[in-house]
Amino acid sequence: MAFWSGTFTSKVPRKILFMFTLSLSVTYLFYSLMSCYNSLQFPLQDNFAYQARLATEETTLVRDQLYSASPQAGFARGSTVVSVVRRDEVPVEDEEEEEDRRARPPSATEPARQRAVGATAVGATEGDLRVNCTSDYGEKKLPQAIIIGVKKGGTRALLEALRVHPDVRAVGNEPHFFDRNYEKGLDWYRDLMPSTLEGQITMEKTPSYFVTNHAPKRIHTMARDIKLIIVVRNPITRAISDYTQTLSKKPEIPTFEVLAFKNRTLGLIDASWSALRIGIYALHLETWMQYFPLSQMHFVSGERLIVDPAGEMAKVQDFLGLKRIVTDKHFYFNKTKGFPCLKKPEDSSTPRCLGKSKGRTHPKIEPDVIRRLHKFYKPFNMMFYQMTGQNFEWELGEDSVSPGFQV
Repeated sequence: MAFWSGTFTSKVPRKILFMFTLSLSVTYLFYSLMSCYNSLQFPLQDNFAYQARLATEETTLVRDQLYSASPQAGFARGSTVVSVVRRDEVPVEDEEEEEDRRARPPSATEPARQRAVGATAVGATEGDLRVNCTSDYGEKKLPQAIIIGVKKGGTRALLEALRVHPDVRAVGNEPHFFDRNYEKGLDWYRDLMPSTLEGQITMEKTPSYFVTNHAPKRIHTMARDIKLIIVVRNPITRAISDYTQTLSKKPEIPTFEVLAFKNRTLGLIDASWSALRIGIYALHLETWMQYFPLSQMHFVSGERLIVDPAGEMAKVQDFLGLKRIVTDKHFYFNKTKGFPCLKKPEDSSTPRCLGKSKGRTHPKIEPDVIRRLHKFYKPFNMMFYQMTGQNFEWELGEDSVSPGFQV
């Protein structure tokens, strides 16, 4: 009797405990598989491009000022681009990030609360993501490619087109790490990045990097073999687009003509105005070429990105070593906005355009001002063509600037 009692109290409870633990494990596994059911279905090839979307930390808009001396005197003396405008270590004003944020669905404000990788159902909207069990897949890495500029050149349009590619994972918002948040360290920067699988490229875009003097050295320190993409546009059109954006927020600001000149009677252009200084591309490119060879840079024409987005995307995909998946079937030209919109291959009747902040009609600028700006920019443009080995043909039609829409 004592033997039976000992057996019952020592062995039977252990069996019961074992069976109870096993049943819990099986139950947990069952519910895990059920919750992951949607993510375990393989999408069609045409729909695969829309599977990976990750909203990242939203950054606070910081308004910076940009100072420089007038370029006329230095250039007339035959000095180099280095002496044309003073290189102050001050980031350029950048309001594009805030408009991009408003144009996109809201996301979590902390990296720890970032959305998991979601699978977008056929016909769902861009922000309609389903959280699934793939959030732990992949690894967060530092970017292998960065869109470094330029503001109002078409960087948002390029990034959104690249994010269609299944082998590209990109941060939606502008991290501003190398110009505003560098002291937070590379671990903070890496934590902003989306998780990637083998063969995928991690990217980000911050247009103000191109005009930030210390950004090239910092990026080179992080990854000297990184690939850099610069979207450039007729500097006059770009400046007017920049002004149009500011005007929409501050209707009381002076006219474009007033801001563009130090002395209009003498024709002295005010290159200290950031809207004009950004367009002196040769000046900024010279700084980057001190750290990176041209073979690691790719220049996208903002004008051709509008009239032939598929052609420009083919070049970008080749530069990044990607298969040409983003093609003309992904684009639809919106005549109202004046630039292409993305469309899903499985639903070509529903194009997805950029936000309301894109596509504002430019104010009409006096022809004489346009001519003076063409004269001002022409030597810098010629130098930029020579440095890049590309002719962007910005001198054609000097009495007008086209297209007349903000990108």
